[in-house]
Amino acid sequence: MTKTKHELYALLSDAVVGMDEDTAAALSREAIGAGYDAYETIEQGLAKGMERAGKLFDESEYFVPELLMCADALNVGLDILRPHITTEERSEKHRIVIGVIEGDTHDIGKNLVKLMLSAAGFDVIDLGRDVPPSVFVERAIKEEAKIIMISSLMTTTMDGMEETVQLLHEKGVREKFKVAVGGGPVSSGFAEKIGADGYASNANQAVKLANELAQSK
Repeated sequence: MTKTKHELYALLSDAVVGMDEDTAAALSREAIGAGYDAYETIEQGLAKGMERAGKLFDESEYFVPELLMCADALNVGLDILRPHITTEERSEKHRIVIGVIEGDTHDIGKNLVKLMLSAAGFDVIDLGRDVPPSVFVERAIKEEAKIIMISSLMTTTMDGMEETVQLLHEKGVREKFKVAVGGGPVSSGFAEKIGADGYASNANQAVKLANELAQSK
């Protein structure tokens, strides 16, 4: 018997929280077979599950290993559903350029943020790690991104975040982009000091911030 949309979405969400890749795959295929909208299935099923996992992480019930396994289940479903998203839905996505600032190679946090942003419907361009400020700016312009997200886990590299903001001003394009920063040593006070538009302390907050920035002028 075919599940209703809401039943299937709830089960998909549970599969992500339960780190169950096989069930996530089976339910994603079932959604396509039943003719359910792929984008809605991602948004209401997989993304909701990753949001729940993020909250468990916030509450210290889940840790990085669990979050990564939830992300694996999420990705399995995404791989099945993405090819079925319509062109119109793809064009509505806000584009984000994300990366770890130059001098830093710690990217677990950045990778989690990328996964959750993708699940939430953002078009994410991942620049990787050890990314110079000039590359953030050049790629954001080239990709016509809405948001630039920069992470760092080393205090010695945080100046690169400020340099990125300054470069946007120097090129006369600061008003075209929202800049968000995050990572272990970063704070909301630091974000404000360097002229960034926002700060997130973890992946769950990063998605909320991205949604806020995407809707702002």
